Amino acid sequence: MYTLGELAKRFNAEIVGDANCIIERVATLKNAGAGEIAFLSNPLYRKYISTTCAAAVIISADEKATLNTNGLIVKDPYVVYAHIAGLLYPSSAATEQGIHHSGIVDSSCQIHPTAYIGANCVISAGAVIGANTYVGPGCIIGKNVTIGEQGYFFANVTVYNGVVIGDRAILHSGTVIGSDGFGFAREDGKWLKIPQVGTVRIGNDVEIGANTTVDRGAIEDTIIDDGVKLDNQIQVAHNVHIGAHTVIAGQTGIAGSVRIGKHCTIAGQVGIVGHLDIADYVIITGQSFVTHSIKKAGVYSSGSPMMENKQWLRSSARYKQLEEMARRLKTLESKVL
Repeated sequence: MYTLGELAKRFNAEIVGDANCIIERVATLKNAGAGEIAFLSNPLYRKYISTTCAAAVIISADEKATLNTNGLIVKDPYVVYAHIAGLLYPSSAATEQGIHHSGIVDSSCQIHPTAYIGANCVISAGAVIGANTYVGPGCIIGKNVTIGEQGYFFANVTVYNGVVIGDRAILHSGTVIGSDGFGFAREDGKWLKIPQVGTVRIGNDVEIGANTTVDRGAIEDTIIDDGVKLDNQIQVAHNVHIGAHTVIAGQTGIAGSVRIGKHCTIAGQVGIVGHLDIADYVIITGQSFVTHSIKKAGVYSSGSPMMENKQWLRSSARYKQLEEMARRLKTLESKVL
């Protein structure tokens, strides 16, 4: 619980209204009530400003005139909202310590006294877990895994042998780190498995969503740099390198040996072919299929946007006729030119 004045001081915001207003929770503009703070960053929700019952609203200077309640005037309302939400809903990672009686921890492990190992966890030989890290129920930590400080592993995370994870990592349930890459050689019509002898190295401040898989390297390592955020149900194949502070949305598939630059934004259901390089500061929109390297920053798209079914059927039929149309056009051009 904070006063609006305390929040304003912490985030260098201008106050509109009552500085002693008590803020206990966050809520949406549409549904907020007493003790709750909301924010406006998307113009689509401006219509709720005049009717909101929020105790206060985080808003930009451009929208200040529309405010009808207490407010915090800031440069980026969404960022300040994220910080305030973090204050009001702190992680519980540091509040529990020790090893649950049902946990199985090898005697050679190094578990910091302030770390917590939950029920039915298995921590294998040689694992190292840093200070104030929370390992939730049912997690499996393989041999010689190193996990940094202040991490939070939700239930049923699996980390294979030899993986290295930095500080303040958040791994959601069902995440698998270090599973074998999809490596096979064809011999006499059959597939011969290639041992995947690399590992996965994850930097600091990385968050990985539920049921996302990061494969270990075939020879060298799969690398996820500092500050990367991965959504749910993403496939990261062997030897991929994701640059610092890149964010990737759900159901994206990244094939082997792709190198993605820093500060990239990759939307949902994107498919990236193997062995490509993607520059820094690239944005790839949803359902794009990336078949060649991207060498400079910018926004890239592919795929077909939604349209009415009748229009789609006509367009699909014409797409099949493009080759014939191109030949006819070339013939006409040769006659004219």
